[in-house]
Amino acid sequence: MLCNDPPNEKFPKLFEPGYIGKLRIKNRIIKAPTLTCFASRDGCVTQRMINHYAQLAQGGSGLIIVEYTYVDDIASKSAQCQLGVSSDEHRPGLQWLASTIKANGSSACLQIAHAGREKFLGTPPIKAPSRIPWEEIYEVKAFPPEELTFEETRQIVEAFGEAALRAKQAGFDMVEVHGAHGYLITNFLSPRFNRRTDWYGGDLKNRMRILLEIVNSIREKTGPNFPLSVRLSGTDYEENSITIEETKNVAQVLQKLGVNIIHVSGGDHHTYDKQVAPVYGPLGNNVWCAEEISKVVTIPVIASGSITTPELAEKILAEGKADFISFGRPLLADPCFPLKARENRPEDIRPCIRCLDGCVTRGVMVGSVSCSVNSTLGREGESKIVRLNKGKRVAIVGGGPAGMEAARVAALRGHKVTLFEKRQLGGMLIEASVPEFKADLRKLIDYLSVQVKKGGVEIVFRDVAAQVIKEGEFDACIVATGATPRIPDVPGTDKPLVVGGLEVLQGAKMGKNIVVVGGGRIGRDVALFLAEQGKRVVITTRRKDIAQGMNRGEQLAYFQRLSKRDVEIRAGLHLEEITDNGIVVRDTRGEKSDIKGDNVVLATGLVPNRGLYDELAGTPGLQVYAVGDCVEPRSIFDAIHEGFYAAIGTFDDGLD
Repeated sequence: MLCNDPPNEKFPKLFEPGYIGKLRIKNRIIKAPTLTCFASRDGCVTQRMINHYAQLAQGGSGLIIVEYTYVDDIASKSAQCQLGVSSDEHRPGLQWLASTIKANGSSACLQIAHAGREKFLGTPPIKAPSRIPWEEIYEVKAFPPEELTFEETRQIVEAFGEAALRAKQAGFDMVEVHGAHGYLITNFLSPRFNRRTDWYGGDLKNRMRILLEIVNSIREKTGPNFPLSVRLSGTDYEENSITIEETKNVAQVLQKLGVNIIHVSGGDHHTYDKQVAPVYGPLGNNVWCAEEISKVVTIPVIASGSITTPELAEKILAEGKADFISFGRPLLADPCFPLKARENRPEDIRPCIRCLDGCVTRGVMVGSVSCSVNSTLGREGESKIVRLNKGKRVAIVGGGPAGMEAARVAALRGHKVTLFEKRQLGGMLIEASVPEFKADLRKLIDYLSVQVKKGGVEIVFRDVAAQVIKEGEFDACIVATGATPRIPDVPGTDKPLVVGGLEVLQGAKMGKNIVVVGGGRIGRDVALFLAEQGKRVVITTRRKDIAQGMNRGEQLAYFQRLSKRDVEIRAGLHLEEITDNGIVVRDTRGEKSDIKGDNVVLATGLVPNRGLYDELAGTPGLQVYAVGDCVEPRSIFDAIHEGFYAAIGTFDDGLD
């Protein structure tokens, strides 16, 4: 079935049809392959996976590249519940998946891969070109890789070819070979991790040999006209490893072999912040690699990497830096991103905030993919917002992320919603989004604010007492009153040099030398915010370091930024007293010392504001729920998810 998106005045390039080989793509939007862990234990397609990809296709992407699938049953599987294409037993499910994607309006591609040394499972056998462990995995008692024999390498080449044939037989429109991000093919391409002395090691000609043999094997088995993509890391951002000049050389050779498109990314799991850029990193961080490769090939090039808005995507295309744009996390945050952009409704796109919390930290690292801002991800078949025949009167107190999400969903369900907020919509996100390195959060404030207004929510800007709710003839109340900064019980907290962490972000005037007490989320961000203004900063924490609670990508990006500034981190210190010119601290041995500063910033945690909830609980005829930081100070993920499920789950017990 052929279809094109209609011309679009705002994003003309983004919604222009394009070709990959002879495959016509209705627009330039590609869903990047992202691991979901939605397959069965033996790698077969599940209903959960079907629901997920059906919604992605319905959202309007021109092409969906299904997450990486393992090509053999020896050592290519990387993660739990990863999709497989290693056996004909996988083919019926893959046929189901391909037909579902195409029936819902998108073209379908399957990415095929071998884990190599980056096998998250950590179980033997782990196969790689050379016996060089992945340090982080090895340190948690995983096995080191075994060096592939010449014969085993040839078997892997054959496995890729057979996998591509199965994908074609299953009805996929094309396949993509995963040659990026530190998996097997990247291990061969990298002189840092390939120390072989046979045909597959040494100069670039030998190091790319396995990739070229894989392409030839796929061509032999699928024919010359079956569209083929190869994903490459422009560079892996490591010393003595893959360079952009070498990748450009590889791309040119691939074009000569008949590859139809190059999908450009960057980084590996050592440089994870380049592979999946977190909020502390730049937008479009790997686009420069796509632009460089576009200069030396005539086949299309796909740009990827923290391209989070249609405006940025359109700019990249208009400037000729790439021919297609792949979106990973943004389409997890909002699968209808393409549809909303096509309809000139970018304000309705639920933004990816690049937190890596739902998708990575509490997602595929421990279970399956989820999203901080999209509570339905992975639950597409069950968590539907269904409009009620008769809505009720609902009060929501607090206009932070939990309160606004609850108001948005409750309004969509047909309830008459009144949202009380004592200052402006956004809650603590207002302060959190002040630093430029947290600018992504501004998009979330804007999105939620627009949605509650479009939903017809009555917004009342005032502080509200329990009596107002009790006398307001409401059927239910969702309390989302957030949290308040914790003040440590030490002498001197009332001195003039003391400033709260949130006050710094609100614009408090600061001196040159700053002491930040507390190395949690607020303390870290305030310290970096001040340091990037040219302040000299000392961070003190009671913990062993300030990285606790940060995921791998955040850590890499944050500390790279911090290392460029005048910042000292002093861990294992307890605050004893605040003086007129700094603080007194005690270390783990009980020894005291002074730290001087013009200002002392207190970022010592938050205390939940539960007062209103406690007052309302037990009120006859009123259902009362607490969500977000007023339950316990936590993350945006918890706030959004609790607000969402309060509005569609237990919230309706006895109301309809």
